[in-house]
Amino acid sequence: MLMTEALIETIHLSKIYGSGETAVRALDDVNLTATPGEFVAIMGPSGCGKSTLLNMLGALDQPTAGEVWVAGENLAKLKNVDDFRARTVGFIFQLHNLLPTLTALENIETPMQGRVASARRRRDRAMHLLTLVGLAARARHLPNQLSGGQRQRIAIARALANNPKLVLADEPTGALDSQSGEEILQLLGELNRSEGTTIAVVTHDRRVAQATQRILRMQDGRIVEDHRVRNPLEEDLRALAFSKLGETILDTEDAPMQGVTPEEEAILRKLIARLRK
Repeated sequence: MLMTEALIETIHLSKIYGSGETAVRALDDVNLTATPGEFVAIMGPSGCGKSTLLNMLGALDQPTAGEVWVAGENLAKLKNVDDFRARTVGFIFQLHNLLPTLTALENIETPMQGRVASARRRRDRAMHLLTLVGLAARARHLPNQLSGGQRQRIAIARALANNPKLVLADEPTGALDSQSGEEILQLLGELNRSEGTTIAVVTHDRRVAQATQRILRMQDGRIVEDHRVRNPLEEDLRALAFSKLGETILDTEDAPMQGVTPEEEAILRKLIARLRK
């Protein structure tokens, strides 16, 4: 059963695609807990299971085994999955998926159709969100009249339309230039702090992960590391520790490092081993 203080909990969660010798274990006995208001990054190489995990949390896919609880609900027992997603989860994807024939304002209003009866209330909520993401002046613009970063800001505002308890973002900066990506990261951080929205973001980008509060590293369908973000220097050192270079330094059977004394090499091994714990 879901812990009372948790917004997300997965219990022995597994997902297998296919069967027999060709079966792929995308998730392998994943146990995860996240509390309300957390800003979490899920990292790992392609095929490690991070997007599959995000899909499970958003009720976009069903597990092979185990349980997924979000906001006090067992997702396997939902009577109306569409209703759950509409009221509980907001989605942000790498490609913004805005409707090209609708204005920025109308795109944000779309998720509220059928949930907010008054057109005036929908319009007011959409304008509030546009202001929140700094694009009130672009309310009447179509997506093709906006930059990539602006379109992604609209997508974020749309994800917040129904006051979701959880926002799931899959590579939200992947299609943006570095400056626009930084702006989106700052915006997500501000929304997390000001709105108290729980955000889980899948990313390959270490810069994105370092902007969150907590990093989960996945490999072969499992969470192999879970730590709190403290400062950029420590995160850079952790990245070194888990890199191929870090593994090479730890390998005591490897040839001695060129230009490094045995004492210095021992210090490096000790530091990297500590960071990998």
